Amino acid sequence: MIWVLWLLAAAYALLTIALWRAWNGLPEKRESALHLLEKPTITVIIPVRNEAANLPFLLADLTAQTYPHFSVIVADDASTDTTAELARGYVPVAPYPLTVFTLADDSTVASPKKRAIAQSITQATGTLIVTTDGDCRVGPNWLDALARFYQQTGANLISGPVTFTTERTVFGSLQTVEFASLIGAGAATLAMGKPTMCNGANLCYEKAAFEAVDGFAGVDHVASGDDELLMHKMAARFPKGVHFLKNRDALVETAAHQSLGTFYQQRKRWAGKWRAYSSVFPTLLAVFIFLSNLTPIVALGYWLAGGLSGSATLGIVLLKLTPEFVYLRSVLVFLRKQSAVGWIPLTQLIYPVYVLFFGLAAQQPGIVWKGRKLK
Repeated sequence: MIWVLWLLAAAYALLTIALWRAWNGLPEKRESALHLLEKPTITVIIPVRNEAANLPFLLADLTAQTYPHFSVIVADDASTDTTAELARGYVPVAPYPLTVFTLADDSTVASPKKRAIAQSITQATGTLIVTTDGDCRVGPNWLDALARFYQQTGANLISGPVTFTTERTVFGSLQTVEFASLIGAGAATLAMGKPTMCNGANLCYEKAAFEAVDGFAGVDHVASGDDELLMHKMAARFPKGVHFLKNRDALVETAAHQSLGTFYQQRKRWAGKWRAYSSVFPTLLAVFIFLSNLTPIVALGYWLAGGLSGSATLGIVLLKLTPEFVYLRSVLVFLRKQSAVGWIPLTQLIYPVYVLFFGLAAQQPGIVWKGRKLK
């Protein structure tokens, strides 16, 4: 059994080094100005539910965009607050075309967010669809960076970077580190030609490509996955057409969870997506990460039981943690989260228990999200 622990720790270290190299190998895009090329039109889709406190800030951020060729659709998912009224009130003053519509509350819909996006796309006039969330903040060059990258690469789908706004709590800082690991892993595996993860808070794809893969058909029974499951469909249809944009101008920020309850429901929802993966690689990677994070827990258990020396236990733990720290630090620096680097060790200590907990929690059906019970 001891040799299995060493093998898993070594394999995880090699994987982390590979991810770090792939991440660092992604060039930071500083594109020159677009000249003669035809500039793509963009439709920004914002599916929202009960975001009255946040949506006005995002709509104001869109007012400040330097890229002029875009329109916005706010798809109100039967909000019980004033989200729809606030959005409609912004229509007359918005300097961009703004459409607001409200979806009926239908308990038979397994994934309300996918429904909101799909119905918005039927109304979209842009060549490119860009999705974000109602509680996000974007910089003035966000759409410009996406449009430039699209013209450079001809990508069918572009995954953009997402991070949390500055947090002064321990809980928020730990979330920042954990979330950075997901963004970095998604970017690195895309660079390696093996797409795994992306985030719908910053996702761009061709409307024609969405239609070519028949949208969310086949994955619309899963509560989550309007981002990753769509990306996997795109990657299967367009193997060279899925890219990550490593550009700080394209960075989207969102708030960390303030309560353990909402954090639990979101992570459980995310963890449940792996069962719907059509590609074998993301599934195998998820299982491997689960087993690798069990390694230090099992090693400590063997040490406490007297079956493993202290030096061997420390070696196994450090073999996992050292390359992981280097990799996470690199991602956090890009995301402008240098202040969170000091929280990496604590996150690393908690993360094995976290992975085990949510790996098991995801096996239980049902989540509660924004006042709704979803399967």
